[in-house]
Amino acid sequence: MWNVLLSFSGLVALIQLVFLPFFPESPPYLLLQKGDKAGCLKAMKQLWGEGNYHTEFDDLMKEKALTKGTKIMNVLEVLKERSVYPQLATMLLLLLSLQLCGLKIFQTANLHESIIPYVSLGVAISELISIIFCSSIIDRFGRRMLLWGGYLLMALILVLLETSLLLSDQFLWMRYCSVTLIFLFIIAYGLGP
Repeated sequence: MWNVLLSFSGLVALIQLVFLPFFPESPPYLLLQKGDKAGCLKAMKQLWGEGNYHTEFDDLMKEKALTKGTKIMNVLEVLKERSVYPQLATMLLLLLSLQLCGLKIFQTANLHESIIPYVSLGVAISELISIIFCSSIIDRFGRRMLLWGGYLLMALILVLLETSLLLSDQFLWMRYCSVTLIFLFIIAYGLGP
């Protein structure tokens, strides 16, 4: 019944997609990344109402002053930093262990047992690449745009995936469509949500 579980995540993504336009951008993102004081204050007012949000704003201004001379590192610079190796190893171990869960999905898609580990490894590599790509474009497009686009893509891919799995018994080539759609789903998830 994994397809029901997969559909449930699609439902949650759809609910988030519907409500996303009603939420403002993150105030720290607006102030620290974009330098938009007015937008930050407007977002804080929308999030906290007419209450006292000026203390939080002052804290953000202090943080901005502290980080003014600090260089924001890109992904490659972070990977070269030795102090993050334990966290990186933990993340990679988690990603690899999650891929073992995907073996059942590929068995359901009627793939040959011999190629399932390679497909699962491909999914892990796709996920890693999409996460690295997302972290390099998030400042350019903003979180809202990446969430919006990611959830839209995920919803579309889930509909196509369910259709391809239903038709995989009738058309042999649909198995490979299912695998491709799973890759695309992982990439869409890594780029946005």
